[in-house]
Amino acid sequence: MREIVHLQIGQCGNQIGSKFWEVISDEHGINTSGGYEGDSHLQLERLNVYFTEAHAGKYVPRAVLVDLEPGTMDSIRSSRIGQLFKPDNFIHGNSGAGNNWAKGHYTEGAELVENVMDIVRNECESCDCLQGFQFVHSLGGGTGSGMGTLVINKIREEYPDRIMNTFSVVPSPKVSDTVVEPYNAILSIHQLIESADETFCIDNEALYDICFRTLKLATPTYGDLNHLVSMTMSGVTTSLRFPGQLNADLRKLAVNMVPFPRLHFFTPGFAPLTARGSQQYRSLTVPELTQQMFDPRNMMTACDPRHGRYLTVAAVFRGPMSTKEVDEQMLAIQQRNSSSFVEWIPHNVKVAVCDIPPRGLKMASTFIGNSTAIQEVFRRISEQFSAMFRRKAFLHWYTGEGMDEMEFSEAECNTNDLVSEYQQYQDATADIEEEEEEEEEEEGDAGEAEAGTQ
Repeated sequence: MREIVHLQIGQCGNQIGSKFWEVISDEHGINTSGGYEGDSHLQLERLNVYFTEAHAGKYVPRAVLVDLEPGTMDSIRSSRIGQLFKPDNFIHGNSGAGNNWAKGHYTEGAELVENVMDIVRNECESCDCLQGFQFVHSLGGGTGSGMGTLVINKIREEYPDRIMNTFSVVPSPKVSDTVVEPYNAILSIHQLIESADETFCIDNEALYDICFRTLKLATPTYGDLNHLVSMTMSGVTTSLRFPGQLNADLRKLAVNMVPFPRLHFFTPGFAPLTARGSQQYRSLTVPELTQQMFDPRNMMTACDPRHGRYLTVAAVFRGPMSTKEVDEQMLAIQQRNSSSFVEWIPHNVKVAVCDIPPRGLKMASTFIGNSTAIQEVFRRISEQFSAMFRRKAFLHWYTGEGMDEMEFSEAECNTNDLVSEYQQYQDATADIEEEEEEEEEEEGDAGEAEAGTQ
């Protein structure tokens, strides 16, 4: 079997992560103390992707929970699913990172990282065939961003051939939790560009919009937002956890989704999303799901896919449906909106179908898009970053922990390069000969101009 080791780091990561475990243990029929109470053999078939079987038929999540302060850990321990996790896998410091990336990456986090690596090694050694790692963290705070990227780098050194998959909560324009968010985010993105294989960008503002506009919740709580994220995470990992008509794993996903190694930042989406009262007025059909899945309002990243083009798309459909219908619908979408897909990657939509729907729905679908529009997110954070960095505001908190200003400039350049790479492939056309001719003409013109000036 292909196992996955799950790590959740920082307050945000732990809250989303524990919600994720709640959703998938429910899907697999695992009760809060780890016993199996399901009703289908399919629930057990690939259970060990995420769970280890302990003695007497108890199932234990292969999860490592990390934070630099004990608060979040205590609340998970005392929560409904606190008994599920292995007590040794809770690792926490006592000082906190204080929203400071440098504390998480260089000082406080570095003291704790060896403990984390020991637990990770333990978990990896108990696997038959490790597929990769999945991270849940946020990029705006100190622990999830600073210590999160540190742990990712360490795991990368030790397991270079395994897939590194992160669910990263990126800062959004309207919902800012901390003032130094742009600093922490850019420093983290700089690390993720190099060290992660696939990154699902999730955005609080987009989640708020979904709750407010689509689900018609007057006052969305973090619980509602986390539930949305956990539905999406559950959807993305469906084809790893259940036998489907078409199987996919983390590596297949990466191979099909990442055309260039740096461009691995995905926009996730989920369907059906309907307000509680209006559910019975809509039919759940494959065309309806496909329609809603590509709707910009369903995207969990605050960028508009209509402003860019899709390099690649993956869709995971769940529920009893015919693959023929799914393929027809996906083809129809591509033909109708052909300008939204780059034409130099033919057939750039990958589909997986799984027979088992999520709890409480007849059918559902999860969307994963690699769109050039995601540059809007990076561009926005980069602008906020440079506004503060030009004045060297708040820098002393970071240099005081031993960081160098050079690291800030490097991170900024790397992020800006990423934005221009996305832009370059957005404008790219299928005809390479024409492009080369144009470039040669430009070079010729430049040469003539130089000759003229001499």
